[in-house]
Amino acid sequence: MALLCIADVLDAAACAGAREAFGRLPDRDGRSTAGWAARGAKQNRQLDPADPQVQALADRLVTAVGAHPVLRQFARPARLGAPLLSRYQPGDAYGLHVDDALMGEPPLRTDLAWTLFLSEPDSYDGGELVIDSHEGETPVKLPAGAMVVYDCGALHRVSPVTRGERLACVGWIQSRVRDSRQRELLFTLDQARRALHAREGDSQEFLQLSQVHSQLLRMWAEA
Repeated sequence: MALLCIADVLDAAACAGAREAFGRLPDRDGRSTAGWAARGAKQNRQLDPADPQVQALADRLVTAVGAHPVLRQFARPARLGAPLLSRYQPGDAYGLHVDDALMGEPPLRTDLAWTLFLSEPDSYDGGELVIDSHEGETPVKLPAGAMVVYDCGALHRVSPVTRGERLACVGWIQSRVRDSRQRELLFTLDQARRALHAREGDSQEFLQLSQVHSQLLRMWAEA
């Protein structure tokens, strides 16, 4: 599973409030938060993370992300890093790059990255998040309030915006399960046992699946 898309992380009112905040809060050159190798590939603006109102908005958004049940099942988050609030206007883009493995202080191990879309997709052209894998490139452009989560080691880029404005919140997760294959197996098993419970309740098969899920989580999870 190269990526996971999650709908309705934010409702329409929360998205509208975030877009309104972008119009009145201070921003700065996005290259100021890029690693040394990615700095030359990045051209966008970001809300100034030193501003208290920007911090408050970022806190609200990352809280909504971290509380989503599907995100918690998939990512098994131990820590969520401080997010960035990004603005792309015509001519802006972020070339192919890989995120730093460690970010912040104390260092956050970046197992997963996420992008929460704040602009409706028909309000801008271009601006797809393009994730590279062995199967090729996967462009992602989701409705406002939806998010995509993907392995942080993947090469990725944001294609140039040619019309309108792309607003997004991006962040990183340190998982309690470091290995991506193990996380995906746990997620698939958890989805299966939940579907079985919805259909059959506390059946013998559900209890067996739950036992296997719990044992694997004990085996692989970091405290």
